[in-house]
Amino acid sequence: MKPIRIAVLVSGQGRGTNMQAIIDACGDGRIDAEVAVVVGVKPDAPAMERAARAGIETAVVNPRLYATPDDYDRALVGLLQSCNVDLVCLAGYMRKLGQPVIDAYRNKIMNIHPALIPMFFGQGMYGHHVHEAAIERGIRVSGCTVHFVDEDYDTGPIVLQAVVPVLDEDTPETLAARVLTEEHNTYARAIQLFAEGRLEISGRRVIIRPELGLRDDRD
Repeated sequence: MKPIRIAVLVSGQGRGTNMQAIIDACGDGRIDAEVAVVVGVKPDAPAMERAARAGIETAVVNPRLYATPDDYDRALVGLLQSCNVDLVCLAGYMRKLGQPVIDAYRNKIMNIHPALIPMFFGQGMYGHHVHEAAIERGIRVSGCTVHFVDEDYDTGPIVLQAVVPVLDEDTPETLAARVLTEEHNTYARAIQLFAEGRLEISGRRVIIRPELGLRDDRD
C-alpha cells in the first residue's frame, strides 16, 4: 500500500508537539504516510522551525496578504493540491477553514481537540481555556477527540476519542499534560485508520471497518 501524503497546518504560536508526534509516527511505521509539507502563517513560528529541523518541507500562506478570506482559502487549496496531499491534519491551527478548503478536501481534513466533544468545544475553546473550563465544571473525566473538519468549529464527525481522569489536585497545566499524551497517540491511530481506508462516514457518524482479512463475528 502506497503511503499517503499528509499536510500539517500549524498556527503562529503553537510548539508543534502534535505535528512532531505525526512526523515521529510516520518515521517509525505507526502511520503508513509521509508528511509532505507543513503549512504555517509565518516562517518563524515555533512549529515551522521544528518542522524545518526535522527536514520537512515548509510553506507559508499568510492570510494577511490576501484581500479576502476566500482568496486565502483558494491559495491554500492551490498549495495543498500542488503537493498532492491526501489528508490535511490540523495541529494547533487556529483559523476556521473556509468553504473552498472544505469543498476541496471534504472528509479529508482531521483535527485534534483537547476535550471530549461535545463537552467544552466550539469557538474560544482551545488550549488552556478547555482545561480551565473542565476543572471549573468539576467533571471527573476529560480527554481528546479526533474529528473530521466541516464548516464550523469542532462539529465534524468524530473518528476517535480517548479518556483521561480529572484528579482533585489537577491544575489546567497538569490536566493538559495528561491529555496531550493521549492526543499524540490517538491522532496517530486515527490517521493510520484513514491511511488503511477503514473510515466510513455515515451522516454524523464515523464507522471503523474491520481490517482486511479479519472476520466479523456477526457474519
